[in-house]
Amino acid sequence: MDTLQVPIASPFGAASTAREVIKGIDLSGRVAIVTGGHSGIGLETTRALSEAGATVIVAARNPDKARAAVGRSHNVEIEVLDLIDPASIDAFAERFLQKHRELHLLINNAGFISYALERDARGYESQFATNHLGHFQLTGRLWPALAKGARVVTVSSVGHQAGQVDFDDINFERRPYDAYAAYGQSKSANALFAFWLDRLGRPAGIRSFSLHPGGMITSGFSKGMSEADKKASGFLDAEGKPVVDPANNMKTLEQGAATSIWCATSSLLDGMGGIYCENCNIARAVPADSQEQLGVRPWAMSPDLAERLWLASERLTGISFPDHG
Repeated sequence: MDTLQVPIASPFGAASTAREVIKGIDLSGRVAIVTGGHSGIGLETTRALSEAGATVIVAARNPDKARAAVGRSHNVEIEVLDLIDPASIDAFAERFLQKHRELHLLINNAGFISYALERDARGYESQFATNHLGHFQLTGRLWPALAKGARVVTVSSVGHQAGQVDFDDINFERRPYDAYAAYGQSKSANALFAFWLDRLGRPAGIRSFSLHPGGMITSGFSKGMSEADKKASGFLDAEGKPVVDPANNMKTLEQGAATSIWCATSSLLDGMGGIYCENCNIARAVPADSQEQLGVRPWAMSPDLAERLWLASERLTGISFPDHG
């Protein structure tokens, strides 16, 4: 069935943790891939999935750093993946496909914000190239391996409110570079990608979700900020300590990973997809001019914009999704 952006009765909320959400769920025999699964909410996502019995493949640019962070676990594997490098994405996907494994959960978690204009080897703006196009290509390459009933979960952000996808100048070739607008554009793209992917995957039982994890002091979004900026943005209190206030969108990392886990495993979402979630629930649709730090804006859930982005992404990456067998 089609799903509207209307919250449902969920037993979890803003303060729930990943382990609370997954408690009692057995993922034995399931295979999951988590991009950036060795740091931040990605690491908490990896821990929750692996503790529930899933085999988790952590995709990371630096495998040594990933091994040090993840530690030793019989059901966690480390693989090299650089989302800004198309050749690295292809190589990662080919290694997975050669093992003839089914993929049950793909968690498109990795992302970053760049405060200076950077470009990849193709000339594409780095945030859009990494946060969106990298995951678009990865999902396309892994598409044949996704099992019936698989879920693809893409981490977006309430930061999508900072920028729509500018189809006339995606790569900041004419407009002045603004880090927050670029980040917002990439996060809007994440939500639109999840929306259209669900339409493609639905006939094969593959469902897709996007989400806002919650504001966190150790997230990639805040790492490049000065202490003064972190205080001004509410990440730090007056004494320089991290602010934890789930009701006001400020979470610990384990709380931040909870909605990713909820989207990946909750039976409440059976038969649903193409939706943007937050606080372990479906997010409300809010007006474009909303000042709330929650909810999904119209440009991040528009079917017309989702299709337009999909066609642009195919052109920019050279990737087309085959019919799923």
